[in-house]
Amino acid sequence: MKPLLIVGSIIFPMIMVLCARKWRRIPVVFNVGAMVAALIFGNIASIAIYNIIIDNTVFMTNIHGIFLNPVFLVTGAYLGLYLFYLLAIYTLHSVKG
Repeated sequence: MKPLLIVGSIIFPMIMVLCARKWRRIPVVFNVGAMVAALIFGNIASIAIYNIIIDNTVFMTNIHGIFLNPVFLVTGAYLGLYLFYLLAIYTLHSVKG
């Protein structure tokens, strides 16, 4: 599973770059997806922190329960892949000059 995660984090942004070069409107889809993912990711994190503060249970193990939320994990994974996609796009533009 670990090699699949590593290879996927390299290949998926490459596929995103290729799709962005082939179809002009795909970058808009990627950007909107990133905005939605960031909103969901941030809201889940802030609600988890809010609940810990309200419950007065400021223990390190309580906040780690957020990692059991699959929506949090999927949105965070997309944001990570999107970051590498953006870095690849910016690098290609700077090399093109």
